[in-house]
Amino acid sequence: MLTKKKIPQSTVWRLSQYLNCLSLLSSEKCREISSHELAERVGVKSTQIRQDFHYFGGFGQPGCRYNVGQLIGELEAILGLDKPQNMIIVGAGNIGQALAHYDKFEPLGFRLKGIFDVNPRLFGLKIRGVGVRDVKELPRFVKDHHIRIGIITTPARVAQSVADLLVRIKIKGIWNFSPMNVTAPEGVSMVNENLSVGLMTLSHKIKGG
Repeated sequence: MLTKKKIPQSTVWRLSQYLNCLSLLSSEKCREISSHELAERVGVKSTQIRQDFHYFGGFGQPGCRYNVGQLIGELEAILGLDKPQNMIIVGAGNIGQALAHYDKFEPLGFRLKGIFDVNPRLFGLKIRGVGVRDVKELPRFVKDHHIRIGIITTPARVAQSVADLLVRIKIKGIWNFSPMNVTAPEGVSMVNENLSVGLMTLSHKIKGG
């Protein structure tokens, strides 16, 4: 049962963590888990898990263990993973190629359909069967292949212009790995994944240790 209330982004992030943990349990043939056991594995309090699940009806009876397979299905539906999502990468440099090589997207339903760049020397390069194309082909390709997610791995100086292009060609979600935060208008979901910020945050946490 889905709620009509606005779900905090922190809750959405934790739901992803729960699903990742449960998927590993499923591969271990674990059929049931309590909120306390799941909390220990994820690193949160069991009350937090119950609070997060309360937005969606609770997924079971109070005091009872969760069915792992059923809970995975519920979380996949909430996170939009119950249907395949086609995506493209713009920027075929080191980060772009590393993401293209990552083979854990497909089991989650994320299908890489194309890689785009402006460097002619990269055109035709294939990464796990997906070829690098001229960025000029992007608008037609997005329309023909029903692309919903665009991943930006370009230099910072062109990242916003790439984001603007993705918005114009009706991309619904943007995952930005460039060093610069980019923006998108209302109606387009944006995640800025700044690797340097993450590393600096870690440095602060271990400072003086």
